[in-house]
Amino acid sequence: MTAAGTTTAARADFSSIVRLDQVQKFFGPIQALQDISLEIGRNEIVGLIGDNGAGKSTLIKVMTGVMQPTAGRIFVRDKEIKLSDYSVRMAHDLSIETVYQDRSLADKQPLWRNFFVGRQITNRFGFIDIKKEKQIADQILKGAIGFRSEGITVDSTVANLSGGERQGIAIGRAMHYNADLIILDEPTVALAVAEVRKVLDFVRRIKESGRACIYIEHNLAHVHEVADRLIVLDRGKVVAEILPKDMTVFELTEFLIELQHGQ
Repeated sequence: MTAAGTTTAARADFSSIVRLDQVQKFFGPIQALQDISLEIGRNEIVGLIGDNGAGKSTLIKVMTGVMQPTAGRIFVRDKEIKLSDYSVRMAHDLSIETVYQDRSLADKQPLWRNFFVGRQITNRFGFIDIKKEKQIADQILKGAIGFRSEGITVDSTVANLSGGERQGIAIGRAMHYNADLIILDEPTVALAVAEVRKVLDFVRRIKESGRACIYIEHNLAHVHEVADRLIVLDRGKVVAEILPKDMTVFELTEFLIELQHGQ
């Protein structure tokens, strides 16, 4: 297992982490994705935005192996993936991690156990190496996600953390497993302002560590603040790619409203 903080620069050269070429997805007669072509480079934060039903969730599920596309091609680090073989497990093996809204953390378990769910470190006798797991968990807390408070240790339970801190733990876990690409599904939903600031700082740490991030967000101000570029989906199609410096949050909002009205 590679150490947390290792960057993609240490890996074999590639131009994009994930590239989709003319991807389509049908559910019976309904076309959810229409000729989606996009690529995610390394060391960038890409905001994925669009109204409800725009196709964001379907796109991410196709990209991460949850769903098989009806047509099209998927490349990971410039190598084409056989669609019939692509799965969530393969996506993990290819260093693609997703942090969902529910954060998939066990509330009653200490942080160190949450970091290693399903990926326990064992000794030569096959027993869980608790000392090693706690040591690595402490490194993740202080290094990867920057927790400095004495009130939060590897033995703290998830139930005692705030919403923003929980997101930080989930993001830190993905970073530890050396994901080249971390996908965040609305990480600031239902959080107070102070908690939002924490999460946006965690998102910035993803890029600072040399990784890429797809940030799915309804709150345009949040994603506009941290994204290097914005990909806009509408009715299953990529309709625009925008640099935040070229469009204010207000202008972006107006643009999405016009899309909803078919303009």
